[in-house]
Amino acid sequence: MQAVDFFRSRIDAMINLNDPLAVLATRLPWSQIEAAVAQKFEHQHRSGEIVKAQDMFGATEVLVGAGRSNAGRPKLPIRLMASLMYLKHSFNLSDEELVVRWSENVLWQYFSGQTYYEHRLPCDATQIGRFRRDLGEDGLELLLKATIDTAVAIDAVKPKDLERVIVDSTVQEKAIAHPVDSRLLEIARHKVVSAAKRAGIEFKQTFAKEGKTLRWKAGGYAHAKQFRRLRRVLKRQRTILGIVMREVQRKLLLNPTDNALAQTSLNTWMERAERVRTQQRSDKNKLYALHAPEVECIGKGKARKPYEFGVKSAVVVAHKHGLMLGARTFPGNPYDGHILSAVLEQATILTQDVGMKIKHIVVDLGFRGVDAANPDKEIIHRGKFKRLSKQQKSWLKRRTAVEPAIGHLKSDHRMDRCWLQGSLGDALHTLGCAAGYNLRWLLRAIARLGIGPVFLRLLQAALSLRRTTASPCATLGHSWTVGVRNWIGAVVVKNQIFGHAAQGAF
Repeated sequence: MQAVDFFRSRIDAMINLNDPLAVLATRLPWSQIEAAVAQKFEHQHRSGEIVKAQDMFGATEVLVGAGRSNAGRPKLPIRLMASLMYLKHSFNLSDEELVVRWSENVLWQYFSGQTYYEHRLPCDATQIGRFRRDLGEDGLELLLKATIDTAVAIDAVKPKDLERVIVDSTVQEKAIAHPVDSRLLEIARHKVVSAAKRAGIEFKQTFAKEGKTLRWKAGGYAHAKQFRRLRRVLKRQRTILGIVMREVQRKLLLNPTDNALAQTSLNTWMERAERVRTQQRSDKNKLYALHAPEVECIGKGKARKPYEFGVKSAVVVAHKHGLMLGARTFPGNPYDGHILSAVLEQATILTQDVGMKIKHIVVDLGFRGVDAANPDKEIIHRGKFKRLSKQQKSWLKRRTAVEPAIGHLKSDHRMDRCWLQGSLGDALHTLGCAAGYNLRWLLRAIARLGIGPVFLRLLQAALSLRRTTASPCATLGHSWTVGVRNWIGAVVVKNQIFGHAAQGAF
């Protein structure tokens, strides 16, 4: 417990407790989040190592490093780090911007569980990435689940409203440059040369100057649409890359390196360079980025952007209110209908404490033909239009409500570009964006409904009980009770009025 400081003002005395973020700070189930993920951050037991030594009595064996060590810097509070994850994706900030804004924002510190304002960074920016990696996919699903449970707890949505959902897929693009052949070939040459030098291999010629010239020429020929000259440049780049790779292979056979780490790195870059050198225009499973081999080329039929490079993601949105109930990534670019059962399974797990079951799914034509794989669900799309009832047709008209939700995920919550590494980074990023989307949704709901701090409601209930109690104390304090009740009623009305006016501010 934090010690009381009589010489500083508490944060709750410095802010407006009716602010939606301040109200939400008291409504999210922080204790449940901390209890669920605490085991991920405990010090692990170590088996130890037997060290052999020699003393005056002969040979000895000592067990060193066994048990659980509490050495090192104490871990930061889980609520602080979880709140930083919420704020990052809610307000579309990088890790560096996030820690700076937190140090300047009193309201954000109150949301993170701080008692007194502290003008310092909450942590180093790199610690947010490590916390996210240690939290894992199941930990971020827990953060998303907490927002859904809070929405039901504050009566922003009814459990019955979550029985009908909209499911759609999109592409979460990766932070890569446009995959041009000449650029990939030049990067592959550079990576192979750098990795070979770290492994102790000396080159007769690295073709660094010629590679730079060829890359410059390829850009000019492509811009001028001189494709015959461009093909000659690409052929020369492939030849150069092949020369470099064969020289590396010859020298590795003659003098194998002793550095296992450098050898592993060199093998990885050699494998990827060979894929870039040999892949053709019509090949499938092409390599589009040397540093991100998991990237796929996905076409969604958009005129403005025929191809997107990233991973397919699917989202589940409440049909009536737009609350995000699930978000998953699906490597391999599967057919939309084949991912429906998996994304619905995630949404069912996240809403299991609400006391409802998903029954109706409104989708587009990409999810046709999967009714047999989802026997307990009613799948509604316009391919069944003649067989739909009048009510189902009205539900189908709202299917497009998922499109602006995806748009806000990308433009306001960082889903437009994923900077995290690997397929795990794609999955973590998608869940973080969904949790940030729900947090902003809760802020708007609190402002719309005029929900205030908990203590005002408790005080109002206590005064109401005192008013109805037939006792001398109640009679003597009747005028004071009425005055306080009227004041509380005015505060509640003010919250509702300003809450409606503040909907557009979030």
